[in-house]
Amino acid sequence: MPEQAPRILIVRLSAIGDCIHTMPVLCALRSHYSDAFLSWVVEGRNGDLLREHRALDELIIVPRGWLKNPRTVWQLRQRLHSLKFDVAIDVQGLTKSAIAARLSGAPRRIGLKGVDGRELSPWLNNLLVEPQAEHIVDRNLELLAPLGISSPAVQFGLPRLPVEDSRASQIIGLADVREGFALINPGAGWPSKLWPVERFAAVARYLGHYRGLPTLVLWAGAKERSMAESIAAAAEGYAQMAPPTTLTELAALVRRARLFISSDTGPLHAAAAVGTPCVALFGPMPAERNGPYGQGHVVLQRARLTGSSRSRRTAGPESMLAISVEDVISACDRLLGRRCKAA
Repeated sequence: MPEQAPRILIVRLSAIGDCIHTMPVLCALRSHYSDAFLSWVVEGRNGDLLREHRALDELIIVPRGWLKNPRTVWQLRQRLHSLKFDVAIDVQGLTKSAIAARLSGAPRRIGLKGVDGRELSPWLNNLLVEPQAEHIVDRNLELLAPLGISSPAVQFGLPRLPVEDSRASQIIGLADVREGFALINPGAGWPSKLWPVERFAAVARYLGHYRGLPTLVLWAGAKERSMAESIAAAAEGYAQMAPPTTLTELAALVRRARLFISSDTGPLHAAAAVGTPCVALFGPMPAERNGPYGQGHVVLQRARLTGSSRSRRTAGPESMLAISVEDVISACDRLLGRRCKAA
């Protein structure tokens, strides 16, 4: 492999939070190989936050379900082959991600073994790494060991775009929260990760009444809109719904927040990536592995689930219900770091 300017493909197809957790791999490659050609293959809107990333030369977006369409598979193979990759890095560890790496034609295909190398991926990749670190960001970075990169500085490099910054300023102005605001994100990809809307409303009431901090409630889609409406209605005027936002607009808005409160979701990891203090509510997934990366966050997990990903996804609400309103209020106080307006 060329040492100075290798051509490297990253494969992380989904989801939003997992793509954010893979950004440090991209940044570490750029820091180590300043002249490398770096590309990333991703599914659908999961690539929205990667557009304009300063470390990325080419973003390749495939539709969800691409593997079921022979024409799409052939087109992807043709495009990847034309880029003549030296290395492909399968960060996802699934059959479909390993197939994408194999389709690249790269002679060196770095993948996962052990619990992270799932389905057929260990048989389709030819340089296998078994990560030892605890957090998923650090585990992802261990995949760079075959390239001589060890313990790199963790950088996300989430793009900051002028148009989205302008939109965030507009939202803040229209909501009249220029003096500071918190963000609540009540949605989650799994029902087992949801925290009750009435509890979010109680936190918003506390922040507004005792801390003088208004709240904007984020949402995407009809179900989350209903949740956001319920929180705003029960918050006694201390919370309001944010307008609909794209992922890049959300990232710009998150940069301006004093506090971000959410369960385990892509927006939570976007907030952590840009350094916004987070209160993270964890139930089904282990917080030490999947929590917001870095310092300056409070992670709450009162019950721990075991078992397969499927069993965690379909679990009941008990692990999230174990987190009380008082737990979240205490975490907010800890991050805000000043005395309340009232006892």
